[in-house]
Amino acid sequence: MLLELAAARRVLFVGGKGGVGKTAVASATALAQARAGRRVLVVSTDPAHNLGHLWERPVGDRTTPLFRDPDGPGLLDGIEVDPLATTEAHLAAVGATIRRLMPEHLAGEVDKHMELARDSPGTHESAVLERVAEIVDTGLEDYDLIVFDTAPSGHTARLMALPEIMSAWTEGLLRRRGRAEKFGAALRGLEDRDAAGESVVGTDRPRDPREERDLEIRRILLRRRERFEALRAVLVDAERCSFVIVLAAERLPVLETVELHGQLVRAGVHVGALVINKRSPADAGDFLAERRALEETHVATLREALPEVPLLQVPLLPGDVVGQEALERFGAALAQADPRAP
Repeated sequence: MLLELAAARRVLFVGGKGGVGKTAVASATALAQARAGRRVLVVSTDPAHNLGHLWERPVGDRTTPLFRDPDGPGLLDGIEVDPLATTEAHLAAVGATIRRLMPEHLAGEVDKHMELARDSPGTHESAVLERVAEIVDTGLEDYDLIVFDTAPSGHTARLMALPEIMSAWTEGLLRRRGRAEKFGAALRGLEDRDAAGESVVGTDRPRDPREERDLEIRRILLRRRERFEALRAVLVDAERCSFVIVLAAERLPVLETVELHGQLVRAGVHVGALVINKRSPADAGDFLAERRALEETHVATLREALPEVPLLQVPLLPGDVVGQEALERFGAALAQADPRAP
């Protein structure tokens, strides 16, 4: 069922509480789609990256080949978004733009402002959001599917809500810029008259640097708004995008999952499936049987809270999920998980 969900989407987000197996689910799903002949990109936005460890190879901030199907067009690439590098690049680009638009004597003030912004609340989230928007924008041209292995629940919920917030914030800036430009134009209209009060507009006077600056700021804000609106359009389109929540059959992950589901729904994001990972067997001795019985109470709580969301249960598998062969076995277990099973 999870593989069918991925097959019908262009973007899939995998999230949940830390340590429940999000990276394994994201990678196994991406690999299965690549095996099926699709061009797939798996992207980790979790600061505590596990993608490279899982694939047993270095995966950096730029595209890294993970799988190539020798018998077909399918392929899988990976990226580990570096939040610090992304933030530095974001601030460098913003700083360069501000310096270009502001008078030269204010360069020191710009540098001081950018240094303060580096550790300001929301700076890292904004930078990562810009990178996610960029990956979605350019990646959908090169790949059939993008799978995001996200940070733990709280970070991810904020990330899903940010495009709408940032778009509204940018729209507010544009409105204020519009009012400022009208006021500036009125002042320039007074300036563009000769001593007799006659208009000199249309003469060969050079363009006012303030006009150039206003036009450049408007262009930047419009591009920013368009980028966030495009990302938002993808996130809320259930036919193109879906979210999979991974959890363990334990009290806290269940409660966190219910909360995350509510936050995603309020943000307009489609939740396509819940994946309970590492379910204890009921026929492997008294200890695991008791563990299984305890898990059933938490699964019942989840079913009661979210009855409409398909629920997949993946058994506890022997060995670590590390390397391509282990991912393929894990993918097979995902494919066999029946959401109708009790």
